[in-house]
Amino acid sequence: MQLVVARIGRAHGIKGEVTVEVRTDEPELRLAPGAVLATDPASAGPLTIETGRVHSGRLLLRFAGVTDRNAAEALRNTLLIAEVDPEERPEGEDEYYDHQLIDLDVVTEDGTEVGRITEISHLPTQDLFIVERADGSEVLIPFVEEIVTEIDLAEQKAVIAPPPGLIDDRAEIASARDESGDDGA
Repeated sequence: MQLVVARIGRAHGIKGEVTVEVRTDEPELRLAPGAVLATDPASAGPLTIETGRVHSGRLLLRFAGVTDRNAAEALRNTLLIAEVDPEERPEGEDEYYDHQLIDLDVVTEDGTEVGRITEISHLPTQDLFIVERADGSEVLIPFVEEIVTEIDLAEQKAVIAPPPGLIDDRAEIASARDESGDDGA
């Protein structure tokens, strides 16, 4: 199975280094020197990582055969793809690869069917499940412990405890005014 592990950014310096946008929780494993990665577009690769270092909070990589700024800039926006065993699990107990979560059925704790995970959106603050409902509409479920209470890969389901309003119209609306309409003025 192939996983996108990074996207190449702009060239850094004149010796062929590039910045990368890391898209894996295991960069030390997937983006280590010696790693051979497929690319999208395929014509750009495969690429072998020669060196890697962190500079000002960004990962910089140099690939074998990429020796100058022009060659590095030509790789901009290329996706780096690692080959991963489909049965492999991340090191953390409650961590999952996207491919393990896609197509899981989403149900509430009382067994009510919500839909099926079609995509995972990785945002800076948290990840979101994009869940397609039976009627074709979508609902976004934050992938946080308080809401996603269980992932059962054997049963192919994700169990959620949604707060009011997340998947239905029963939101509790708090008002700054009291019910009499008197704002105290």
